[in-house]
Amino acid sequence: MFQINSDIKKAETIPSEFYTDEKYFELSKKQIFSKTWQFVALKPQINNVKPIDLLPNFLDEPILISKNEKGKINCLSNVCTHRGKILVECEKNIEGIRCGYHGRRFSLDGKFLSMPEFEGVEKFPTEKDNLCQIPNETWNDFIFSSIKPSYPLLNFISEMEKTTNSFDFENLRLISTKDYEVNAHWALYCENYLEGFHIPFVHKSLNEILDFGNYTTETFQLSSLQTGYNGNNEIEAHYFFIFPNMMFNYYPWGLSLNVVKPVKKDLTVISYYTFVNDETKLDTGAGADLETVEMEDQAVVESVQKGINSSFYNKGRYSPNREQGTHHFHRLLTKFLFQD
Repeated sequence: MFQINSDIKKAETIPSEFYTDEKYFELSKKQIFSKTWQFVALKPQINNVKPIDLLPNFLDEPILISKNEKGKINCLSNVCTHRGKILVECEKNIEGIRCGYHGRRFSLDGKFLSMPEFEGVEKFPTEKDNLCQIPNETWNDFIFSSIKPSYPLLNFISEMEKTTNSFDFENLRLISTKDYEVNAHWALYCENYLEGFHIPFVHKSLNEILDFGNYTTETFQLSSLQTGYNGNNEIEAHYFFIFPNMMFNYYPWGLSLNVVKPVKKDLTVISYYTFVNDETKLDTGAGADLETVEMEDQAVVESVQKGINSSFYNKGRYSPNREQGTHHFHRLLTKFLFQD
């Protein structure tokens, strides 16, 4: 069991075996990702039924999001309760769900409706014949789902909700999506995001915009916030991290959402969603050249991936002034990994 001292001035970082031992990668599926929330879709994207894999290649949990005639959003298991076939293979506009294997039918709320050739089956149907309802919650048109949440979504996003209560979500529109492959452990990518300590050394152009001396980090129950200011003491960006793998980056022009998706213990996919509510401010300030910043981050994280495999490295120490976010992240990792 890993232990991270609550006093950052005394603490050592999480040991390298967390990143290199396959058992911890597998344990994180059950203990971390199954018990936290994932962004799955935008509410305007759901016309009727949309199939989704919850973190494909990692959790690999096939789900479908449905909207019934009253507009209610449901998150359901996309697996037939008869013989386990995937029910919906592509986005559809349908009045009900029908399995293409043996014809079992369900409502858009997941209720069992009918099944051919089942006359005489005793004690049928039961609740087990309905599709499993998977917890889901919506916040500002962002739909989140969790297999077995340890806490309500609000526990993860409450501080972000308070800080962004004046942000223009109403006019926010998605303009692009992009995936990046990073040859590194998912947590290394998160750790890099969680501290501004590296900005003067890795991001030369970004450092010219942000006042490093005025860069701040705050930690909360299940999230953290970094705030970047320019030389005029004006806010350039709010960087919200929602444990364990979501990054909401607020700029004057809109929002960038980055979702960190584990694939293997040394391979991660980063899904970028770019939302704009003020095009006149694009290409200005700290959010102007995100592609360059991303490439710089990927290069340093991939270098760390090589380094943590060294027999000469196990643990490090934290900067009390600059690595509060990473320390907080490591404490959450160990809490979730070893909780009952």
